[in-house]
Amino acid sequence: MPRSCKRKSSAPPSPSRVKSFSDSRSVKAKTKDGERIDLFNKYANNGIIDPDGIMVLCKDLEMEHTDVRILLLAWKLKAAKLGYFTQDEWQKGLKTCKVDSLRSLKKAVSELGKEVKEPSQLEDFHSFAFRYHLTEEKQKCIDIETICELLNLVLRSQFCLQVDSLIEYLKVQSDYKVINLDQWVNFLRFCREISFPDLQNYDEAQAWPLILDSFVEWLREKQ
Repeated sequence: MPRSCKRKSSAPPSPSRVKSFSDSRSVKAKTKDGERIDLFNKYANNGIIDPDGIMVLCKDLEMEHTDVRILLLAWKLKAAKLGYFTQDEWQKGLKTCKVDSLRSLKKAVSELGKEVKEPSQLEDFHSFAFRYHLTEEKQKCIDIETICELLNLVLRSQFCLQVDSLIEYLKVQSDYKVINLDQWVNFLRFCREISFPDLQNYDEAQAWPLILDSFVEWLREKQ
């Protein structure tokens, strides 16, 4: 009969080795946090990145301050105030994106456009863009001019024909001076759900905002 072989049991790692590994991970995490703080301080003024700091950041990222990617960055940082990034927003946002240097920030920002092509991410970004531009206390609406700029930034890359027509309508109509969040959210729903430009499946009975009823009527008359 063959002899049975006994497998040697491996000894558990010594406490000193476990502690050493844990310490090295902790040091590495602290180093990356420090690098994020250094990067923040490069653009910050009095403890916050203000519009001037964002202009410098955009220059380093090789983009215009009107580029949608800076709005996408604000979205990932969950920025609360238009044109400003706090240190807490910067630290948490960059950590989520696994960014700890200007080089990795450039790469992450360039990938954000792909991320919002996913439906749920686009919805979240679309809503954020509206809320981010509410600059006054208790403000609930945004002027038509700004809305047209946001439509170009947020939706045009995916819904070019719809956005161009909607912007044209918003600029010539005189019934609406401002847009609220419900109307803004339904702009995206319209772009996704309605056959365009024939509008065959648009049904006024489906509780669309009146502004979209008017838009569809204007389009049909134009056609």
